[in-house]
Amino acid sequence: MPHVGLTHFLVISSILFSLGLYAVIVRKNAILVLMGIELMLNSANINFVAFAHFGNLGLDGQMMALFVIVLAAAEAAIALAIVLNIYKTFLHINVDEVDKLKE
Repeated sequence: MPHVGLTHFLVISSILFSLGLYAVIVRKNAILVLMGIELMLNSANINFVAFAHFGNLGLDGQMMALFVIVLAAAEAAIALAIVLNIYKTFLHINVDEVDKLKE
């Protein structure tokens, strides 16, 4: 049975972060941008938990991951309200045309 080490967690986390960053940069749909941000936050959670486990830091990494999860839930609720407001105003949710919202 192969041993799963810190390197494996870091590789998975970097892949998730790269996919999330790609989604944030390339996508124009606000929902897909939010999904990319969630991927990036989850990759940070993997890092927190992996470093806490392999660095013998106790529960510090798990507590930080829990804090990030709570922060992501609040971010999702606020972002959903913003996306609904954008849709109500423009009848689409393209991020490129949101700068007209301040007019």
